[in-house]
Amino acid sequence: MKSNLLLAFAVVLTGGTAVMTGAWAAGAEFAGPGPTVTGNSVGGIFPYRPAPAAVYREIAESHCARYGRVAKVTSIPHGYGDYVGFVCYDRPGVIH
Repeated sequence: MKSNLLLAFAVVLTGGTAVMTGAWAAGAEFAGPGPTVTGNSVGGIFPYRPAPAAVYREIAESHCARYGRVAKVTSIPHGYGDYVGFVCYDRPGVIH
């Protein structure tokens, strides 16, 4: 009985490890902020890099355009390890 329980535990542990390894290898965008834009139709974040403000606006606009929306950058921190934040909103007169 005890050996069956240990065998079941080993199978579950091995299977879980294989699934997580495969997910990380595939990109694992669900795991949190990554090196590119992380967000959805409401807005998102991307890592801060020293650049003119227009670059941040272009990055946010290209993300929001996938949802047919307009972007507004809401925060530009000035430190490495921080994230630029933005929101996506509907164009005036657009009804979903």
